[in-house]
Amino acid sequence: MTRKVHTSSRRILAFPAVQPCDAVAPAALLASLVHLATAICGYKSRFFAANKRNIRELIRQIGILLVFLEEIVDRRLDLPVSAVLSFSELHVTLQKIVFLLEDCSFAGARLMMLMKSESVSNHLRVLIRATATALDVFPLELIDVSDEVKELVQLTMRQARRVRFEVEADDWRASKDVLLILDGFKEGAVPDKGDLRRVLVYLGIRSWSECNKEIKFLDAEIGSEWLNTERRGVAFLSGLMGFMSYCRCALWDVVDGEFGEQLDKRCISEVLNCLNPDDFRCPITLELMTDPVTIETGHTYERSSILKWLRAGNSICPKTGEQVVSMDVVPNIALRRLVQQYCSVNGIPISEPGHKNHDITRTVDAGSLAAEGAMKAAANFLAGRLAAGTSGERNKAAYEIRLLAKTNIFNRHCLAEAGTIPHLLHLLSSRDSSSQLNAIAALLNLSKHSKSKTIMAENGGLELIVDVLRKGLKMEVRELAAATLYYLASVEEYRKLIGEIPEAFPALLELIKTRTNRAKKNALVSIFGLLTFPDNHRRVLASGAVPILVNLLTSSEREDLVTDSLAVLATLAEKPDGTIAILGTGALHLILQILSSSPSRPGIEYCVSLLLSLCINGGKEVVSVLVRNPSLMGALYSLLAEDNSRASKKARSLIRVLHEFCERSTSGLVTPACPQERSVHVW
Repeated sequence: MTRKVHTSSRRILAFPAVQPCDAVAPAALLASLVHLATAICGYKSRFFAANKRNIRELIRQIGILLVFLEEIVDRRLDLPVSAVLSFSELHVTLQKIVFLLEDCSFAGARLMMLMKSESVSNHLRVLIRATATALDVFPLELIDVSDEVKELVQLTMRQARRVRFEVEADDWRASKDVLLILDGFKEGAVPDKGDLRRVLVYLGIRSWSECNKEIKFLDAEIGSEWLNTERRGVAFLSGLMGFMSYCRCALWDVVDGEFGEQLDKRCISEVLNCLNPDDFRCPITLELMTDPVTIETGHTYERSSILKWLRAGNSICPKTGEQVVSMDVVPNIALRRLVQQYCSVNGIPISEPGHKNHDITRTVDAGSLAAEGAMKAAANFLAGRLAAGTSGERNKAAYEIRLLAKTNIFNRHCLAEAGTIPHLLHLLSSRDSSSQLNAIAALLNLSKHSKSKTIMAENGGLELIVDVLRKGLKMEVRELAAATLYYLASVEEYRKLIGEIPEAFPALLELIKTRTNRAKKNALVSIFGLLTFPDNHRRVLASGAVPILVNLLTSSEREDLVTDSLAVLATLAEKPDGTIAILGTGALHLILQILSSSPSRPGIEYCVSLLLSLCINGGKEVVSVLVRNPSLMGALYSLLAEDNSRASKKARSLIRVLHEFCERSTSGLVTPACPQERSVHVW
């Protein structure tokens, strides 16, 4: 009868109540009302940051109503039609009250509830009066309950009509303090820590993790508001987020809750090691499922794929061939969570089903003058801590920068301008593994900003990052260093400078040989980016990259790693010395095998590109092997249907080379099949 809608699936202070159906049984309606009223009374023990007295009064009145409802249930009274109509309206109102109390007690929304205390008090007043209105038409005189209960209900109705529910004086003072601090941020003023603490104590925010919850909630609200055409709430929410971000940086020296999160990640990793990742792929597309659903046969597919299959008139299960009568699908929430955890542990990007991707371009601006001032103040505070703080304070400052720079362009700009980067580079040499980790993670996030790249290079950052890549105290540090090089390699000058560091490519290749998939992934994409500078081609080959990459093709079960390895090999094969190195490993038949079996479209494209380069640079010995492969032409012709895609163009060129070779062989000509042909031994 009741349907729980969690805060994460609706906007704050939105009440999507559902009207009971006309045919609802009176007993079921009454039982649901008792359930709702009991839930409301259960909020009595919750903490409310604002409207405390107003909410207590509402809960008290609903408690009286609960006594009335329970007596009707206990006496098993028959309800007249007018009573059912009254209770239906009451049911909608109680649903809305539950939503409102859920919002008011939500641990991450305390600051917002304080600043919207007037709106909340209005909601409370409207809803309590709606309960009186719903009971107005209730035939109390026809119901056989005690006179005492009837009198209580009538008293409650009168009180509900008279109740004012105005903004409480303490809430007004606390919200005024917040507004004064925000006005100070607009003027470039740094707030007094005592003023900040007074507000947070009033809100019941007593730890770093509680403050961080507020920031995450506000960020999600800004993202939702950004999707609205008018975006009227963005400035307000951005100011509140700036306020809380500064508090998180300035008021706490200890980051609590971090160890528990790391422990949870280790436990999740152990569980995932017992599962087969192939079960996370849709049987139709062979891609990782982001929105898995189960059909009536019990098998699970990606929602869009199975619905497309069924709507095309296919009435059988793709996996078993069983008849499918219904097109109804059931979300497989447990599997979706496992896929998300698998992607998180292995560093695979995956979008949330049903949600638009986080648009980082909205963070180019701060969102409001108050948010801009707060971020600049926070950046200057953190730069000061990095410059003159204790080792613990420097570590915590690096961690804050790591968080602030992760998904916010304006934050990166402020942190770079405040002079944090040289201090973070210095922190890379720390013998404390946590400080080194937070420093390289912060630099990685900052390296996505163009000016930050320049500052890093000008302060000797390229050599320092390569050094951490080689000798980082933790594997995660080395992984992040490789990712940082990838972003720095987006600048041509830095691709050249990184390539000239003798240890750079050997260190990246050592990372590929480690056991962790994230290390392999980051190293591969970094090498791929660095190869766009021509001189790095010979350096990669001289470092012994080809045997390591070919080995990865056979040893890795990760489709994305195989694809990335093929991408690097295809780039190397574009030059004759790269072709010689690849053919020297005997990889030709392996590449053909991958082409015929790979479910990855990018993987297939890189295979075709690689084979084409091997033909051009390897000559007739390579081509003669390809023309004898029975499955190659079928795979190539299937790509031609993709019109003007890169894969189609490459396939067309390779088919032309193979046809020309066959025509020359048939006519007895011995002219070279391809330009630039040289003698190469093909295994």
